[in-house]
Amino acid sequence: MDMKKLILMAVAIVALSTSADAQGFFKKLKDKAVERVKEKIENKVERKTDEVIDGVLDGGMTEKSEKSRRDDAEEETTPVSVPDEQPQVATSTDFKRGSVIMFEDDVTKELVGEFPSKWDLLDGAAEVKTIGGVKAIEPTNNAVITPLLKQQGAYLPEEFTLEYDFYYWNSGSQVKGNDGIGLNDMELRLYTTTDRSNPSTDDGNVTFELVHGVCETYDHSYYNMGRPTGFNYRFKQGWNHVAFSFNKRALKVYFNGARVVNLPNVKQPTWFAFQVPFDYHNLTFIRNVVLAKGAVELYDRNASDIDKAIAETGKFVTNNILFDTGKATLKQESMIEIMKVADYMKKNPTARFEVQGHTDNQGSDKINDPLSQQRAEAIVHALEGLGVDGFNLKAVGKGSHEPVADNKTEEGRAKNLRVEFIKK
Repeated sequence: MDMKKLILMAVAIVALSTSADAQGFFKKLKDKAVERVKEKIENKVERKTDEVIDGVLDGGMTEKSEKSRRDDAEEETTPVSVPDEQPQVATSTDFKRGSVIMFEDDVTKELVGEFPSKWDLLDGAAEVKTIGGVKAIEPTNNAVITPLLKQQGAYLPEEFTLEYDFYYWNSGSQVKGNDGIGLNDMELRLYTTTDRSNPSTDDGNVTFELVHGVCETYDHSYYNMGRPTGFNYRFKQGWNHVAFSFNKRALKVYFNGARVVNLPNVKQPTWFAFQVPFDYHNLTFIRNVVLAKGAVELYDRNASDIDKAIAETGKFVTNNILFDTGKATLKQESMIEIMKVADYMKKNPTARFEVQGHTDNQGSDKINDPLSQQRAEAIVHALEGLGVDGFNLKAVGKGSHEPVADNKTEEGRAKNLRVEFIKK
């Protein structure tokens, strides 16, 4: 007999029975039927899990039917079910990637079986593998890896974002012989030293350390200058996205868009590394690592610098919009400031501005006057590209005719080399 019908029959008979003996008998019958259904489901889940894990631990996934592949795809996008006493609460989704990419690696061009070419190995081992047909980096044997950058020493700016994807397995108890040991005890460390060859955590060398789950699928922790703090979050089976935002002192961490860590005061980090502190194999994978300059605005700014300046003086003056020497070509890092201006102008769509380009006195007026005009026009064009209505913008080149400091000193010339947004 169909198991579902058996349950319904048992429940119906119990509902219609009036004697205590009959009710007791049929309650036992119903409980037995439910237990059989539960056992059947658990056996099916166990077989499915064993198939997936065995395939990975044997060095690759076996071929599957079309239905099986569809089931796997659904599992990767479905959150893992965990006890109800640990609810997931999302408080913010304010993350925005920095505007200037400093390092990026999606691993797609790497050769499987080789060490990832964009990384440096400080300890252990790492190589490129495929999981579910996707290339990823697998750190093993107490590995410590960090981006391979030509710049020596510290490279993290005072405002940056860091993002990456990592593969998360279901509960460790479902892996044969694992006895519930955590599968993703991977750590992301933000260091404060200038020696990138030494990943030691001694003497307060690490300002922040994030641990991605220990023993359970929703148990996580972080260390802020050595002080441990635990928190809960339910990762889904499969790929998950982690993001950091650091702004001068404030550090925020996001799991799949939900903010899970929000610290107002963290010591400035200088470089970062991933570490897998145990001898895991075929269990820890990362990909799509992106480091960018720029970060989420500090919370304690009741109004932006632009809002305050325009409210108080009717204009916003900046020295952070830079050009190639002697040209009207915007440097990439200038987009951070231009994006702030664009955000203000889009929030105030009826306000009109004169965009003034100013130079120092290096060079003749014959060169500086048209150059300042061209630079102002380049800024207007960039703002239009960000969605600002060009009707509200007018480019004006002022050359070196309106200095605000002494052009005889390097400091003075730097102040004169500026852009002013004057509200009209």
